[in-house]
Amino acid sequence: MNGTSHDVSTPHPHSVVVVGSGPTGLLLAGDLATAGVPVTVLEKRPHRISNLSRAFVLHARTLEQLDARGLADELEAVGRPLDRLRLYERLTLELDTLPSRYPHVLVIPQYEVEKALERRAVEAGALFRHETEVTGLAQDADGVTVETRTAAGATETLRAAYVVGADGMRSAVRNAVGLPFPGRSAIRSVVLADVRLAEEPETLLTVDAVGDAFAFLAPFGDGYHRVIGWDRSRDVPEDEPLDIEEVAEITRLALGRDFGMHDARWLSRFHSDERQAPAYRVGRVFIAGDAAHVHTPAGGQGMNTGLQDAANLSWKLAQVIHGHAGDALLDTYHAERHPVGRTVLRSSGGIVRMAMAKSPWMRAVRAVGASFLNFVGPARRRALGQVTGIGYRYPAPRGAHRLTGRRADDVSLAGDRRLYEALRGGRFVLVTPPDAYDERSGARKERLAVEHWADDRRTALLVRPDGYVAWAADTADPAAIEGALATHVG
Repeated sequence: MNGTSHDVSTPHPHSVVVVGSGPTGLLLAGDLATAGVPVTVLEKRPHRISNLSRAFVLHARTLEQLDARGLADELEAVGRPLDRLRLYERLTLELDTLPSRYPHVLVIPQYEVEKALERRAVEAGALFRHETEVTGLAQDADGVTVETRTAAGATETLRAAYVVGADGMRSAVRNAVGLPFPGRSAIRSVVLADVRLAEEPETLLTVDAVGDAFAFLAPFGDGYHRVIGWDRSRDVPEDEPLDIEEVAEITRLALGRDFGMHDARWLSRFHSDERQAPAYRVGRVFIAGDAAHVHTPAGGQGMNTGLQDAANLSWKLAQVIHGHAGDALLDTYHAERHPVGRTVLRSSGGIVRMAMAKSPWMRAVRAVGASFLNFVGPARRRALGQVTGIGYRYPAPRGAHRLTGRRADDVSLAGDRRLYEALRGGRFVLVTPPDAYDERSGARKERLAVEHWADDRRTALLVRPDGYVAWAADTADPAAIEGALATHVG
């Protein structure tokens, strides 16, 4: 290939290269840049936000994370809330009981999320190199060398302290470090189409499965709807031509009618895999989002899980790069997020298998399971917690307070503030009674916000930048608080 070769160093030895500019990579880059970490995003595609994205929903926990970044309100204004999620016949999850500021699922195309996240990353100072493909990488004790090739054929070398692969299912970063991606194809010959409808569906999200057919409809908000369909009895290669008549037929089989679909602007086939890498970290290289785990689209958890990965990893990288924590903190990324990814694979796959149940005994199992979730409160809350993300908790040390590792509620603070407003800026937040703690030295001010309860409670709470409880105590003892800050904030 013709081209030129350049050796390029990133502008700071304590920098991060993020590979991939999807939602996961964009949130990560924005967080790092906000924390003062030099970050460069490499993307092999040209610079444009595609409207052909597959993800369509933001769940409550993701909206809380976006609220902590000052983005939730604008996305709420663009999307459309839905307070119940139907997974299959007889099973509807009522979301309006969620203990969250966002007791709903927000129906919004992925490209709207990407636009907001990209703007934030650029404003924070993240650098972007589009049409730049990663061709290899090598790491040593001091950093990672990334080999790239541009669309013009020029090769370049970048040097960074850490690299994060957020570059999708076929991740070049994951392959470069030799990580396997075990799993299987869960659904084959899925059809995708963006179409106009002559008849508007009665519900915001329309989904059902009948016999061998499954179909899902969601609005873009610009007059087009995304259709995802699957006919188990029709297994054809992905390069088989697809027309709107086939999409309409699958929709009729699954939903009883095709809503008069016409004017398709995009048609495609794909397959849905269930795969997960055995490790999310190899030395100075990390993987996140679809590079780390892929699963069926059931439950709309894909983009949401990737965004949660990014929120977990970003503050830890910033802490270590700035010298406020040791390398061991980075190991907790895999320890905390890998089990979540495994659970999402199982739950999304289970939803599909139950929805497409064919044998009488499997349908009976589905009916019993749906009734159980509908009428047994703890089971329903657990299912809601998994699908929406608010129910996950991270491991806590033996003897830790019962709140440690849990998602922090958006509690009210003095001065008519909320916790997730205080989290903006990527800092830890310490919440105490007004007279319990005084940060006299100010040495932690860049990474710690000290807030007070809006009421008269006497407890102390230290919340991580990703909105999970790092430490808590039933009494706000100054010595104990200082010890917790030294351990977690540095």
